[in-house]
Amino acid sequence: MNAISRKFENHGAIPARAGAGFKTAHADAILEDGYRIGFLEVHAENYMGAGGHPHRVLTRMRADFPLSIHGVGMSIGAPGGLDPAHLARLKRVVERYEPGLVSEHLAWSTHESAYYNDLLPLPYTEETLALVAAHVDEVQSAIGRTILLENPSTYVAFAESAIPETEFLDEIARRTGSGLLLDVNNVHVSAINNGFDAIDYLKAYPLERVGEIHLAGHAEDSDDNGAPLLIDAHDRPVADAVWGLYEFVLKQAGPLPTLIEWDNDVPDWPVLKREAKIADAMIADHAGRSLLGARHG
Repeated sequence: MNAISRKFENHGAIPARAGAGFKTAHADAILEDGYRIGFLEVHAENYMGAGGHPHRVLTRMRADFPLSIHGVGMSIGAPGGLDPAHLARLKRVVERYEPGLVSEHLAWSTHESAYYNDLLPLPYTEETLALVAAHVDEVQSAIGRTILLENPSTYVAFAESAIPETEFLDEIARRTGSGLLLDVNNVHVSAINNGFDAIDYLKAYPLERVGEIHLAGHAEDSDDNGAPLLIDAHDRPVADAVWGLYEFVLKQAGPLPTLIEWDNDVPDWPVLKREAKIADAMIADHAGRSLLGARHG
């Protein structure tokens, strides 16, 4: 199928509710909990092996919960091209679990034979735009699905960047038919680190293309000059400032599937559930407002 002719869809499997990043240690607690989480999300790379305990547990969870697959290693902005073996492994994971959503990062993490344990930023130029769009097309053609592309957390900006990030993401989605994953914590982190206004960024963001939202915690530090420096740590509760930005997004875009990310220093399930219930309450509130507006429109 020609990627440009695709239209992003949720595939009807992920509800406009709060979900959580799935850890196998939480499986029993999730299954026994009276609170039913909206969906679960896993990193694709953790399930690229042929079998074993992780697959047995996730197969059990997939029977009861909608699933989102989030890739962290495709290196979709790498100038040397995508790794065909990695892409084939992603295809097998998607075919095995039939997730409602598939997503990747606007970043790169490979160069020639080197692999970096980080999601590195890109210069926003016409050359990079063409490269990333071609790679998104390649991924979508390989897996037979549209994907969501996530905005990065950044700590520096390229001097040669000539396209605002929001326009860059919008144009990739327009060219490829992909959707976008709006990481609200990444917006806040990048805004503080690079000195721009997060609300202005969100006003310019193509919210109509968003298929999923991410929320996470960040660490606070300072740079060599004493200026604030935020680290996208995923190791603590969502900050008040990020909840505020999330409220702004819901007012503009309405209810959307929203993931609570917590990947380091992972707590017991009740802590993640508490964060998810906050998001669920906010989603329900805006769903009610949207319904009321429709009735009186």
